[in-house]
Amino acid sequence: MFYAAVCPEAPDSIHLVPCTMSSSEALGRVVSGDDDRNAFVNRMGTVAEKTGTTIYAWVLLDNHAHLLLQSGQTGLPTYMRKLLSWYAQYYNRRHNRSGHLFQNRYKSIICEADAYFQKLVAYIHLNPFRARLVNTLDELDGYPWSGHAAIVGKAKREWQEVDAILRDFGGRVGTARRAYLNYLEEEAGKGKQPELVGGGLVRSQGGWSVVKSLRKKGKQAQGDERILGSSEFVKTILDEAEEQVRLQIAGGEKRELVERDIKQACAEAGLSQNEFRSGRRMKPLPEIRNKLAIRFVREYGLSLAETARQLGVTTSAVYQILQKLANR
Repeated sequence: MFYAAVCPEAPDSIHLVPCTMSSSEALGRVVSGDDDRNAFVNRMGTVAEKTGTTIYAWVLLDNHAHLLLQSGQTGLPTYMRKLLSWYAQYYNRRHNRSGHLFQNRYKSIICEADAYFQKLVAYIHLNPFRARLVNTLDELDGYPWSGHAAIVGKAKREWQEVDAILRDFGGRVGTARRAYLNYLEEEAGKGKQPELVGGGLVRSQGGWSVVKSLRKKGKQAQGDERILGSSEFVKTILDEAEEQVRLQIAGGEKRELVERDIKQACAEAGLSQNEFRSGRRMKPLPEIRNKLAIRFVREYGLSLAETARQLGVTTSAVYQILQKLANR
């Protein structure tokens, strides 16, 4: 499974995506040798470059992997799909098997960059040490299946963002690397750190609606929240979520809302629903469709294809409507 996190768009914050991917229970592992490891890591980097995704920290073990990344313009779902779907097909083809490779799809959380950036980098890169794949932190420098080696200058991966991490530890490369290694040593002595693995990096059980409900009741459910950060940060995100996050609406209720909105729009314009879905562009049809397309996709969470079907236009037309809004 993947656990992911995103930060809001703000000058002093970045999209942090700590992800945990686990093998299916039946398989027990996601890699079966160095060829698989190379394939996964190469794909991770290739997709990052194609989607404008920035990878800060990562580690690949036999049965799970962790990534810390900043999603690009195409978004987190696109990156995950291009990475996981391709690798699952590769693995099944190479090992002559079928079925699911990963336990579940990823779950997203919101992460406060300033408070957790260094901790998440250290947490991810210390995994081989905690799993006793290396005996010392010096040996960790040579572990080939993590981003740590690139940070300390022992490996070169063009797609990994090393400079941003080093800048967080110091102005000069040598000084920053020493500070990073000292910090890693401090974090290694803290054990599992339940505030990370039990706070934001565990599976969310309820989604945004539950988090918002708990917040209104004044409760701080640290174990299952989809937000990793201070109380002030949580409040800010929840306020932004009112307009920026799709409403979690059940399928039946969603259909009722769509039918209600179309019926109301037709009544106000003096149109029949057949005329509305005819695809014609006479006024005021384009304006009505634009308004409803945005609402159906952004508020109700309909797919572009389903929105197009409801409006009597093509999927491409719906996409163009949303693109025009984004450009404005």
